[in-house]
Amino acid sequence: MRFAEAILIAAAAAVTGVAGSPEPAPILAERQSGAITVDLSKTFQKIDGFGFSLAFQRANLITNMSDKKKQRELLDLLFNTTTGAGFTIIRNGIGSTPNSNSDYMNTFAPKNPGGPKSSPQYEWDGKDSGQLWVSQEAVKTYGVTTIYADAWSAPGYMKTNGKDTSGGSICGVTGTSCSSGDWRQAYADYLTAYVKYYAEAGVAVTHLGFLNEPEFSASYASMNSNGNQAADFIKVLYPTLEAANLTQRTGIVCCDSEGWGNQVSMTNAIKSAGVENRLKAVTSHTYTGGPSGAMNTRVPVWLTEQCDLNGQWSTSFYSSGGAGDGLTWANNIYSAVVNNNISGYLYWEGVQWPNPNTNEKLIRVDNRTNTYEVAKRLWAFANWSRYVRPGALRVGTTAPSGVRTAAFKNVDGSLAVIAISTGSSAVTVSIKISGATPTAVEAYVSDNTHNCEKTTASVATDGTISGSVPGRSITTFVIPGGGTAAAA
Repeated sequence: MRFAEAILIAAAAAVTGVAGSPEPAPILAERQSGAITVDLSKTFQKIDGFGFSLAFQRANLITNMSDKKKQRELLDLLFNTTTGAGFTIIRNGIGSTPNSNSDYMNTFAPKNPGGPKSSPQYEWDGKDSGQLWVSQEAVKTYGVTTIYADAWSAPGYMKTNGKDTSGGSICGVTGTSCSSGDWRQAYADYLTAYVKYYAEAGVAVTHLGFLNEPEFSASYASMNSNGNQAADFIKVLYPTLEAANLTQRTGIVCCDSEGWGNQVSMTNAIKSAGVENRLKAVTSHTYTGGPSGAMNTRVPVWLTEQCDLNGQWSTSFYSSGGAGDGLTWANNIYSAVVNNNISGYLYWEGVQWPNPNTNEKLIRVDNRTNTYEVAKRLWAFANWSRYVRPGALRVGTTAPSGVRTAAFKNVDGSLAVIAISTGSSAVTVSIKISGATPTAVEAYVSDNTHNCEKTTASVATDGTISGSVPGRSITTFVIPGGGTAAAA
């Protein structure tokens, strides 16, 4: 997570697949044409979904909005698969700050019980800074099934520095010494209690994290850890979840590093410690460096936080290839998913106040006036998340000049073929599905004048799909599950 004081640190390394990536070289201005081939026999990673965070009390912007019509509009923009982005992952923050009136995340264990062996004094308010209500709505109204709960820090009294801010480590992990004792089990119990509170409210926490940017000591909630220390704690957390009968649904993720390089190091240490099989996913951010190839792990890899921290608020889909442009983020997702086999991709904040006036959110919300403004970045995500659903399998594609392509086979049998224009001119495409003969298709486009809106596409009798990919756009071709026949 980033506040204004951390922006200088995050001067977003210009690496492939993160905000600020150089735009692909433009193509000639005249209309181009070419063929896209989808090979269903060539398969890659399974997709877990796309999402955003509600941490640091941002969820309250939705939960506490007095205009209920606008409140529903915000929920629809985030989760509706017809009129919104159709997001499928929520990243909630597990609080560590005692009784804060600021935008920090409140802990439900504000009081030191007297030591790690003493009975904890939990004070659950049933709201969790608005995150619980939004999560309940996402689950029951929109069918979201992936809830990721992540702690930026343990409560301060469990740490080497005695506070939940400014780094410090959990007492008891390798290399620490605390006069108060070993707090690893107490922290594991704390995280497990959070999962149980959500379960009692009808929301299953599917992914549980205990670190956020562990190489970065921030002025807000933060906690340091190296890979060996993370592995040490995983050895305590997993059996705690198992004893609570939670491991069938709730899995541990690690470590939400600030950048890819540190996450590679931490993952290697976890593997060396023999606890990789205790992980449900490996997670990283891209602030100090993005992926440079698939990570060497047997579990899915997610990019759980990225955004444009430096640019002023922008609602453009394309404006000179800016770091906040929707097209930039369509390409960032492409680079992550296709070039680096990422299974889950999350933006930083789904909603945020007008200040800071940056692109770290997808929707700028002022619930004092019941107003909001949507960035085109949301619609770039929509072309992925609406049609590439959890469990989808990425399959092979070949693309013509001027277009980047990706294709996915969903669990329901439908196919999603994504085409991103790399230049200013439209590209007429024909799409062939190797191994199937489509009989129906729909297409949806996002650009400067369209927000994931239906556009023209057709299917010939031989199953060839025809359509157009406008310049500076992302277009998704959707072949329904019942709209294909086996190839002759």
